[in-house]
Amino acid sequence: MNYKISFQERAKIGFEILSKQKPVTIEEARAQAERLRLSSKSKGKKNK
Repeated sequence: MNYKISFQERAKIGFEILSKQKPVTIEEARAQAERLRLSSKSKGKKNK
């Protein structure tokens, strides 16, 4: 990985990567958030 890259170049690369991804519906985003919420609770209980 090239660590000597400007913030603008890094932002441009990020936008290019995001533009290649398929759009996400609000239902898919909510389902993902719920999965993450449930998995983070279970991990928290195991660590304590």
